[in-house]
Amino acid sequence: MVLRRTHPPSPSAVEFLILGAGWTSQFLIPLLESSHVTYAATTTTGRDGTMPFKFDPDSDSTAPYETLPSAKTILITFPLKGRGQSKLLTSLYSQTHEHPRDDSSSTAHFQWIQLGSTGIFASPHWNTHTSPHDLTDARAIAEDELLSLGNGCVLNLAGLYGGPRDPRTWVTRVATTKEAVKAKNALHLIHGEDVARGILGVHSKFAEVGSGKRWLLTDLRVYDWWDLMSSWAKEVEKMVEEKDGPEAARKLDYARWVGELMRENGVEALPRGAEQLGRVLDSSAFWEAVGVWPEMGRVR
Repeated sequence: MVLRRTHPPSPSAVEFLILGAGWTSQFLIPLLESSHVTYAATTTTGRDGTMPFKFDPDSDSTAPYETLPSAKTILITFPLKGRGQSKLLTSLYSQTHEHPRDDSSSTAHFQWIQLGSTGIFASPHWNTHTSPHDLTDARAIAEDELLSLGNGCVLNLAGLYGGPRDPRTWVTRVATTKEAVKAKNALHLIHGEDVARGILGVHSKFAEVGSGKRWLLTDLRVYDWWDLMSSWAKEVEKMVEEKDGPEAARKLDYARWVGELMRENGVEALPRGAEQLGRVLDSSAFWEAVGVWPEMGRVR
């Protein structure tokens, strides 16, 4: 992945700073550029024109932060875990920077966005951004700490796809037997381009939709694993044959397994309705709040 940049190296101030220019950045950076939002991005090694930065949860040195530019919004893409890490990162950055539009170094004068996972929402049926989440999860603990510090926002993302990430390659990771297929219910996804649009939406309307808010992001769809496995059966089995040989592929028969499971469980048609899929996610409140909507359509 090549990260492009339109600003000079090591700018003193930008509108948007990406801490950890990984997979999401291949979609976010082009959107920032086309939207004329000045930005800087970091990686641990400084590859592809980024700035080198690595968060050390055991160090209170300000040195790694002093070379970073001041920014209106700082996006944290890597996971922070447990108590103390969110406070440490935001305080060290704030100590070494003035807000581009303010001479204060208070943490609350910067707009912080942390990316997380929807896996922390575990209500047995419908979950929204206000549903209870797992308070013992290490990432959730750090996210809650960020929200408590002032001017923080958490975006909990569904399964990410786009570019090299193809959900078809996940099928054999989650089920290679009929019994394993039987246990699969709902899947929630979001394309990287829609993630980028959501992030930019929060940046643009942070006071209204960002500060102190936790959101969950999906493409507004609830996918049925049985439906997907049945639809992708030939493609998945072909991929297995090419990778592991014909013997491995012959052990898989997703179309038949799904058909038999439908008969055995009284399922008349696919996809199954949300009421049959257990834990499901509703992200409509986020898209309504930011005023943009997912554009990439359903995965096929």
